[in-house]
Amino acid sequence: MAVTIEIDHARTRAKAAAATGQPVVPQAVKGPIRRLKWAILLLTLSINYVTPFLRWDRGANAPDQAVLLDFANGRLYAFFIELWPQDLYLVTGLLVLASTILILTNALGGRLWCGFACPQTVWTDLFLLVERLIEGDRRQRLKNIGTPLTAKRVIEIAAKHAAWLLISVATGGTLIFYFTDAPDLLRGFASGEISATVLTWILVFTGTTYGLAGFAREQVCTFMCPWPRLQGAIWDPEAYTVNYRDYRGEQRTSAKKAAELRLQGKPAGDCVDCGQCVAVCPIGIDIREGPNFACINCGLCVDACDGVMAKLGRPRGLIDYESWKNIERGRRAEPAVNRLVRPKTIGLTAACVALAGVITVAFGARTTASLSVQHDRDPVAVRLSNGSVRNAYTVKLLNKSASPHRYTLSVGGVTAKMAIVGNDALAPIEVAPDASESLRVTLTAPEHVQGDVVFTAREESGAAVLTARDKFVER
Repeated sequence: MAVTIEIDHARTRAKAAAATGQPVVPQAVKGPIRRLKWAILLLTLSINYVTPFLRWDRGANAPDQAVLLDFANGRLYAFFIELWPQDLYLVTGLLVLASTILILTNALGGRLWCGFACPQTVWTDLFLLVERLIEGDRRQRLKNIGTPLTAKRVIEIAAKHAAWLLISVATGGTLIFYFTDAPDLLRGFASGEISATVLTWILVFTGTTYGLAGFAREQVCTFMCPWPRLQGAIWDPEAYTVNYRDYRGEQRTSAKKAAELRLQGKPAGDCVDCGQCVAVCPIGIDIREGPNFACINCGLCVDACDGVMAKLGRPRGLIDYESWKNIERGRRAEPAVNRLVRPKTIGLTAACVALAGVITVAFGARTTASLSVQHDRDPVAVRLSNGSVRNAYTVKLLNKSASPHRYTLSVGGVTAKMAIVGNDALAPIEVAPDASESLRVTLTAPEHVQGDVVFTAREESGAAVLTARDKFVER
């Protein structure tokens, strides 16, 4: 049986809400999934706010902040990892690996990232918690919509937005800490010595947090984020996503009416149409209408439905993490089948392992220094009055380490005399820490010499030997 991911009722709900000016107001819920979400929220917020203050000793002349995006010097530090602009291929590999892991997660459990660890979800949950603590739960907040302002309501609204702004400022300030030394910038905040650039970026990050988590909320997950738009292409009916067991819940009727029907030997569904699954949904969708591209798989409707079933003395799992294939099997009264391990997930897992292996090997093969050679193009060769041929090159030595290094340059492959413009060819070349040194090098060879020339830079300590290859041309 073919199935399509429903989007129409999400659009209808969004249009209806916009027409009435009523936002999605989710209700608080208790249960194991909600407790897991609180734990993940606490963990992710702790990582975000604490990480900039962690220290990592990299030796002299290197920053000791564990995670630092040092754009001014072209560095990215993450504990023992140090990346230069030349290491962009590693960053690209990490992004590809992260995307592959996300697709694997989607094949196993749908939009789990969106529902549990996405920054939009985490900060929206935090803002909703503040809103509930100040204005009350869903019923009270809905009652407040459209009512005349009173002194109490003005105080509540002011307190809520003040708390939101404090969280947003803390978030914006913390994000800036990732781009400069956090303790130094914190001392700058305390003394009032903040540059206009830093203040501007804090305001940008503060406004973004305040707007997206305080007002946009479900609109980000439904319309602004590209991930739900991909669901039509990568949605997997074998993935364990949040689904409604309609074969058990239909036909919907009240608990009293269901009891009467069962006494008469007539079928009655377990769903009492209480609407709790819709009330707690942060997106405002009804999962009973089928798979929906806007569902972030947070599972709060599972907690809400299980709570209702417990009060009615009925089995849990009317709404549950279940594959769509098993929903179809249930309709045919067939047993559920767990197919988390299947060719698709095996292939994606193998791809993740392979990518991780390639990135690890590439990272381990990196050097802290490099040698590059560029041949002069105009002219490529000069014939001297004595008949010999001269080629000129620009040789660049790059030192990525935090200490200075001295190299001796030599050439091989052709019989030619090397000269370094402005330097003694035999003298060591010193390259400062985190710096590069460009040299103008000429090679002069007798007539009829042509072939590959190999430049070799040997470190004085013998720890590194760098090579680069180019051509020596006669004309």
